[in-house]
Amino acid sequence: MISTTRIFLCSIIFCSLLHAQEHWVFLDNGHVRIGINKDAGGSVGWFSKSRSGENLLNSFDHGRYVQQSYYGDADGSDWNGQAWRYNPVQGGSWKGVPSEIKAQEEKPQSLYTKTRPRQWASGEWVDEMVMEQWITLDSGLARLRYRMTYSGTLEHKPRHQELPAVFVNPRFDTLIFVEKDSEQLVKKQPGKKNEYFHTKEPWAAWVDASQQGVGVFFPHAKFLTAYRVRDSGIGDVSYLSPLQTFSLKPKLVFEYETVLAIGSLEQIRSVFATLQKQQATKP
Repeated sequence: MISTTRIFLCSIIFCSLLHAQEHWVFLDNGHVRIGINKDAGGSVGWFSKSRSGENLLNSFDHGRYVQQSYYGDADGSDWNGQAWRYNPVQGGSWKGVPSEIKAQEEKPQSLYTKTRPRQWASGEWVDEMVMEQWITLDSGLARLRYRMTYSGTLEHKPRHQELPAVFVNPRFDTLIFVEKDSEQLVKKQPGKKNEYFHTKEPWAAWVDASQQGVGVFFPHAKFLTAYRVRDSGIGDVSYLSPLQTFSLKPKLVFEYETVLAIGSLEQIRSVFATLQKQQATKP
């Protein structure tokens, strides 16, 4: 049962602690708090314990949100000197030009957004794609449901798709998951380049030295990618993304749900095991 939830609108003072002059909306149910940035396509940029001032996510730029991002063929675009490809992003472009929220609904227990994304490299509008997002809090969990509708006429080659991209506070520096064909927990500290891992259980977590951290539940994926940036600056981050490989093609509608959790590694694995059993019993 979803606990009674209130929407917390940022005050000017609180917003300044995040990003000046941005517009944030929060849900807080007494267990956890989640926030979306309306100036980044409604993407999730805050997740913490209830009423906490410590954000466990990283929202350094418009690409570093818990959000939808899809990949297609090379299109001649350029990302800071690097050849790039068709890449609609919910938050906006790498230069900080935001996507547009076309519709939104703020209720006491949920948030909904419908977003027109931008190309990550060029910043151009992507009118042939719509990204929808539903957010609810369930005790200590944040449930995120996503839907992408592609109405373009081009069929792109299959690509690894981020489902979703998740960027967390860099103090969570150890990636934990259960590797395919094993019952053992695997601990990794990836470098700056993407590393790829197959998982046996549909979750992974970034934890700190005390084994506390942020977990991501992804029943829709069997492998993930991750990296860490450690340059002793505000751009430092720990990243992971569950992956599926598929092509963007006309009339494609893709929908999935992911769940975020905060706590000890033991708590995260336990609650995700319960969710996995619930998934298995669904008709």
